[in-house]
Amino acid sequence: MMRQRTVFCITALLALEQFTVFAQIVSKLDTIGLTVSDLDRSVGFYSQVLTFQKISETEVAGSDYERFEGLFGARVRIVRMKLGDESIELTEYLAPKGRPFPADSRSNDGWFQHMSIIVSDMNTAYERLRSKRVEYASSGPQRLPDSIVAAAGIEAFYFRDPDGHYLEILHFPPDKGNRKWHEANGKLFLGIDHSAIVVRETEKSLIFYRDLLGFKVAGESENFGTEQEHLNNVFGARLRITSLRAASGPGVELLEYLTPRDGRRMPTDERANDLIHWQLKMVSSTADTLASLPGQCQFDLISPGIISFPKAELGFHQGLAGRDPDGHVVQIVSEHLADK
Repeated sequence: MMRQRTVFCITALLALEQFTVFAQIVSKLDTIGLTVSDLDRSVGFYSQVLTFQKISETEVAGSDYERFEGLFGARVRIVRMKLGDESIELTEYLAPKGRPFPADSRSNDGWFQHMSIIVSDMNTAYERLRSKRVEYASSGPQRLPDSIVAAAGIEAFYFRDPDGHYLEILHFPPDKGNRKWHEANGKLFLGIDHSAIVVRETEKSLIFYRDLLGFKVAGESENFGTEQEHLNNVFGARLRITSLRAASGPGVELLEYLTPRDGRRMPTDERANDLIHWQLKMVSSTADTLASLPGQCQFDLISPGIISFPKAELGFHQGLAGRDPDGHVVQIVSEHLADK
């Protein structure tokens, strides 16, 4: 019922000649989170293969967390890791256990999400991943052609972590990407540029991320050709790509497959303990804007309104979780103590 209400509201807003843009609710994309089956194994992978640094670890249970994640009986271990200026959170559900990553997943399925890790040299990074025997998702590194002006010269490669989550290493040519990615620091893995998600209709996603949450459109491109097909490992791939940015933190990249259109939708019963689960944790500009979210018809709530964490064991005092128009999970918190 909630998903149907969300689609109805977005459709109605698209029909309006004028749409009221809300104040900027999100000031920062703080962390990119994913559910893992074996936390110690995943920490080893991200630290030893990709040089992330472990920052903190906590174990959480109780009704507040259950309501926040929409999952009864939850007990979790959470590790926060950092690469450059950006952070991820790895969550293992000690109880209840969820479902494994679907073996037949493709890059155009609705649950597809990855994080893009910037490297200073593609050849060296690729050889390192080969030496660590990572699972391939692309056939090999691809250089996007000059005919796609917005993406010309970008080099990319998809691979997977021990649980099957898609990851990307990306190298920008001198005329593209954030200036910090071109500053020499002697490191191979530099940080996270964005998290990419598959969407069905870009315009609906823009209403959510741009008009409701306050992200800005930072770039647009239509990518196709043999390089894009081999990067995504989807024959005939033609994508509309829209890059979005908050004031700070990694961006969100919308991937709409113009062709083929046979990608499966996010399962309606997806839960936080399933291994396809990702979540984007965003920091709200003010408590007032956070409080306004439950009344917005575009936000398909998972948690029953704002949840308070008096002990701030997760690093924030208040937050809520919901889904975007395609079912991807967004958490919005009022304050993140790790930033202080």
